[in-house]
Amino acid sequence: MKGAAESFTLTPRQRMLAGLVLALSNFMVVLDLTIANVSVPHIAGDLGISADQGTWIITSYAVAEAICVPLTGWLALRFGTVRLFIGGMIGFGIFSLLCGLSTTLGMIVACRIGQGLCGGPLMPMSQALMMRIFPPEQRAKAMGLWAMTTLAGPAMGPILGGYISDNWSWHWIFFINLPIAAMCVFAAIALLRPVETERQKLPIDYIGLGLLIFWIGCLQIMLDTGRDHDWFNHPMIVALAVMSGIGFLVFIIWELTDEHPIVDLRVFRHIGFTSGVITLSLCFGAYFAGIVIIPQWLQMSMGYTAYSAGFVTAFTAMTAIIAAPFAGRAVGKIDVRILISGSVVWMGFVTLWRSGWASTADFWTLSMPQIAQGFAMPFFMIPLTTLTLASVPPEETASAAGMQSFLRTLAVAISTSLVLTGWGNGQRVARNDMVAALDPGVGSSLERAGITAAQTPEMLANLVDQQATVMSMNHVFFIAALVLFLAGAMVWLAPKPTGRVDTSAVH
Repeated sequence: MKGAAESFTLTPRQRMLAGLVLALSNFMVVLDLTIANVSVPHIAGDLGISADQGTWIITSYAVAEAICVPLTGWLALRFGTVRLFIGGMIGFGIFSLLCGLSTTLGMIVACRIGQGLCGGPLMPMSQALMMRIFPPEQRAKAMGLWAMTTLAGPAMGPILGGYISDNWSWHWIFFINLPIAAMCVFAAIALLRPVETERQKLPIDYIGLGLLIFWIGCLQIMLDTGRDHDWFNHPMIVALAVMSGIGFLVFIIWELTDEHPIVDLRVFRHIGFTSGVITLSLCFGAYFAGIVIIPQWLQMSMGYTAYSAGFVTAFTAMTAIIAAPFAGRAVGKIDVRILISGSVVWMGFVTLWRSGWASTADFWTLSMPQIAQGFAMPFFMIPLTTLTLASVPPEETASAAGMQSFLRTLAVAISTSLVLTGWGNGQRVARNDMVAALDPGVGSSLERAGITAAQTPEMLANLVDQQATVMSMNHVFFIAALVLFLAGAMVWLAPKPTGRVDTSAVH
């Protein structure tokens, strides 16, 4: 196998073109994480499903990606890095086409799963290929370009998804992937063959893979259908919970004893890594609460278009891009635990700020917390990568990076289900409380204000629903803030990292 430090036969022009193609492919995959968020109401309305069911479109992609990411290392060794990249890109394009052609919930969820399975290896593979095609002295700039696309994707996703849904059709949020995927495939075939890795015949832990899919699948189905079946009052939900729990325990036992585990759980023996990934999971889960709730609330209760709602949610990623270079410079000069803890606590206070939102808030009142949060994001993400990977020996860096990506993706999927359940339950409780507290004479007051008796019930119902929605959302943000404060303290369990870290394996 060719070494990572080898220069290969690419000319500087070919190297730059290949770098742009890899960055573009990463941008496309990251974009698809958020482009559907603001389009869920459009998709749900068109397919005749509820908004709650529509969130399966988000979680199915995230869970499929979570399952596939731990397999990336084995797949790259088995089929070759470039072949895996090209195959993943072809599959991503095909499933994007099928998502856009979907006419039922079952079809679009199945195709989003296919997107996630094919897209999962593309992020780590684009990063690994960047490290292979650029010489050591140019890798920092190359990875900077890659990181910019990682931050720009979530920023553009809500805006682009909102604009397309409002002005064209939600189908096009998937169709726009086709020309990008085709260009990346042909460019990769033309440019990346010299950096292909040798294929190795490796055993695969089929039992571990089956257990992984089984317990994650049961858990996600339980989370997504629980709120429609009154949770543990329904035998199916109880059965799914039991199967997920047993599957998880058997999976842990098997992976810790198998000679070639599909997921190396031994990295958790390092306290720095363990505390770091717990912090990462808690933070991404709490952060994603806003990503999921805010666009839906703005469209359903505040009268925003999907495009305008996308702008509000995108401000975080925009300011994160501005702050990223400063965070990179700070990592080598300040204890990373201070950077992580400080930025996470900052995010907690911003989330508390959001918990005071009202239905009368204007655009900039809603946008300012998003802007403020963005400045903290790079100071959390970049140092946390340094902390977790510095806590494991070099030979375990790839396994640690894969586990980190797996837990981050899974945290997003689980958080989406829990947050929407809590939001929905809170709306019902708040509505019942407000209805019980209504003054019986409110109808007479409205009639004196010019509202007819026939209009009064509908007006009151709309007002109560609007206030119940925002009260429940604020409660969710309050809990998310507490989670962030806990995460900010959790990172101090880790010892101070020493030495330089090879982050080339980071997914």
